[in-house]
Amino acid sequence: MRLLVLGGTGWLGGEIVRVALGRGHDVVCMARGARPVPDGAELIAADRDDPQSYSALPGDFDAALDTTVQPQHARGAVTALHDRVTRWTLVSTSSVYAQDDVPGQDEAAPLLPAWDGPFELERYGEGKVGCEQAVLAAYGRDALIARPGLITGPGDRSDRTGYWPLRFAHPAAVDGSVLVPESPGAAVQLIDVRDLARWLVEATEHATTGVFNATTEHVSFAEYLTTAQQVAGFAGRTVGVDQGWIAAHDIAPWAGDRSFPLWLPQPDYAGFATRSPAAARAAGLRTRPLADSIRDTLAWELQAGPGRARQAGLSPADEIALLAEATSPTGHETH
Repeated sequence: MRLLVLGGTGWLGGEIVRVALGRGHDVVCMARGARPVPDGAELIAADRDDPQSYSALPGDFDAALDTTVQPQHARGAVTALHDRVTRWTLVSTSSVYAQDDVPGQDEAAPLLPAWDGPFELERYGEGKVGCEQAVLAAYGRDALIARPGLITGPGDRSDRTGYWPLRFAHPAAVDGSVLVPESPGAAVQLIDVRDLARWLVEATEHATTGVFNATTEHVSFAEYLTTAQQVAGFAGRTVGVDQGWIAAHDIAPWAGDRSFPLWLPQPDYAGFATRSPAAARAAGLRTRPLADSIRDTLAWELQAGPGRARQAGLSPADEIALLAEATSPTGHETH
């Protein structure tokens, strides 16, 4: 096949290109050109803010794969290329859903209202809804909409999915203790970037269309932590703190500075990491064991440098101070 990848220079986009090249496809990438594309792909450097940029693309394509978060880019691409691209795949997100407190929802669950303005992180889900609407309006039954949850694997520079394996491998505290959230009902739902990229290319090859939660079955947050400890060879102890303690000490959920990555408060987010992947499974999505993804992510973290500045989690100094407070006679340690 002749594939157009809109992007191809980032983490998931680059993995999609590598998979497609490995399966013998001719790949053209369109991106700003600030970063290289994988060897073997052709790069067309262009700015998608310019509606005329798509005229630089050579020839026609069997399919396009787009990872954009900007509705105007999605709409501009499908408008300009509709007569030159047979099928269209959009990588969306599970953040498009309106209800985060209902476990087990499938692709028919209500969506957020669409956002059509410039990208805003606070409107990430709404923006992806706008992207979906643009693609579906142009391609209808010839469109594939993939809604992954959080992506893991080597190269996760958001630092969310590498935080816990690395911290269990290299505890900040001298006694080897690690501070963790104690939150019954919290879940984790990750998909390895390599598995997602492979399925996106295979689904494109098979002309698979429709809307899919492209993710894995969820596990409890406690099970995820246990698996990360086993992979890291953790021999210390965990110090659990409950949601009230976490809120009182201004530890953010999910991501960002001074956070507990991957963790979300319950029951408000009981559905966020428990989306049903049944349809994607039926459409051929195969995923590796969680322990394998954690192991490879940890190996990448160690290679990238354990002491580097991070985008998510607690700094070692901050965690040591919080551990001291949590284990003091009035610290309300939960275990």
